[in-house]
Amino acid sequence: MFKAHPRRGLSLAAAAVATVLASCATPEPEPVPAPPPPVVHAPVPAVSLNEGVAQAASIYVAFMREAGSIQAGFTSAEAIQAAIRRGASYEPAQLSRGMIAYGSILALQSPEFVQGIRAMSADPAVRGDIIARLVADPAYAASLPGADAAAGLIIDTIGRDSAAMLLIADAVEEDAYTIQARNDPRRRWATAHITDRVRRLEGAKALSAVQMLPSPEESARLFAAANSGTGLSLNGSRSGPPYTPAVARSLAIAALAALGAGGDDARANTEALTVDQNSEFCLNMSKLMLFQCLAASRPSYEDMFCVGRHVARDLATCTAQNITPVPAELPVTAVAGGASDSAPVQTPVAEAAAAASVSATAALNSSR
Repeated sequence: MFKAHPRRGLSLAAAAVATVLASCATPEPEPVPAPPPPVVHAPVPAVSLNEGVAQAASIYVAFMREAGSIQAGFTSAEAIQAAIRRGASYEPAQLSRGMIAYGSILALQSPEFVQGIRAMSADPAVRGDIIARLVADPAYAASLPGADAAAGLIIDTIGRDSAAMLLIADAVEEDAYTIQARNDPRRRWATAHITDRVRRLEGAKALSAVQMLPSPEESARLFAAANSGTGLSLNGSRSGPPYTPAVARSLAIAALAALGAGGDDARANTEALTVDQNSEFCLNMSKLMLFQCLAASRPSYEDMFCVGRHVARDLATCTAQNITPVPAELPVTAVAGGASDSAPVQTPVAEAAAAASVSATAALNSSR
C-alpha cells in the first residue's frame, strides 16, 4: 500500500490554505492620480501712470489757480487789462485735456476703484480684455467696480473749481455796474475809452494761441499722487452714471493706470483718451465770445464785463458741462470735417457766441 510522505502532505496543506486566504484578501486600491498643480497667475503689474498725464493735469490746475486769483474791485484800468491777460492765457485744447488728465489722477485717489479693478484682473487674459475695451470705448469704465466712488471725487473736485469761477463771475459783473455809479471814485477812469483797443485785442488772441507749459512742481506732486493713490486732500461722495464723456475718459485713464497699463509705453493710449470734442468746443466758443466782447468794448468798465462774462463765467460753464450730463433735448451743431453722429453738443456758450452781435454796453444794459 502506498504511504504519503508526512512533510509533503503538510506542504500541500499549507499551499491550499494560502490559496484560500489569498482569494479572500481585500484587493489593493488603484493609485489616485495627484491633483494638477494650482494655476498661479503673474501678479497684476503695479499702478502706473506716465508723467505726460501728470504734466497735462498740472496745466489745468495751475491755470485754474491763476484764474481764481481774479477779483472784483479793480483799482485801475491796467488792473483790468492784467485780468484780461491772465484769463486769456490758455489754449482751449490744452486746458480741456488737462482737465481730463486731472480727473484721472483724482480717480486714482479712490482705493475702492483701484483695488476693485485689480482684484478682477488677476487672470492675464481678463486683464488684457479689460485694457482693450477701455482703449476702444472709454464709457466701459463706468461699469467697473468702484466707478461711482472715483467719479464722485472727479465731479466734486472739478465742481468746486466751477463754483469758484462762478462766484468770481458774479462779483466782477456786478462791479461793472457799480463802477459806473456817480459816487464811485473809480468812475472817472472806468468810463474813459481805452486808447489802444486793437492792440489789447490782438494781445488776447496771441496769448490764447501760446502753448501752455506744465508746472514742474505741480507735475511732480500730481505724478506722485497718481502712482501712490495718496497725497491729495479730497472730499467726494458717490456719483453714479450716466457720466459725461470727459468723466468717462478720466475713469478710463485711471483704470488703465490701475492695471499697470498707463505707463510710458502707453502714452499713445492715455493721450488719445484726454481728447474730448465737447469740452474743447465749449472752451473754443468761450474764446470767440471773449474776442467779440473785446472788439466791441470801448470804456474800461465794458472790458471788466468781458472778464466776468467770458473769462470767469464761461470757465465756470465749460467745467460744469464737462462733469454734468447735458440734457438730451439740446440741439447739436455739426463741426466742420466731423461726422454728424459724433458732433459735439451745442453748449450755452456756443449758442451765445453764435448770436453775439451787440456791444458789451448793450449786453450790460440788457442783462440788468
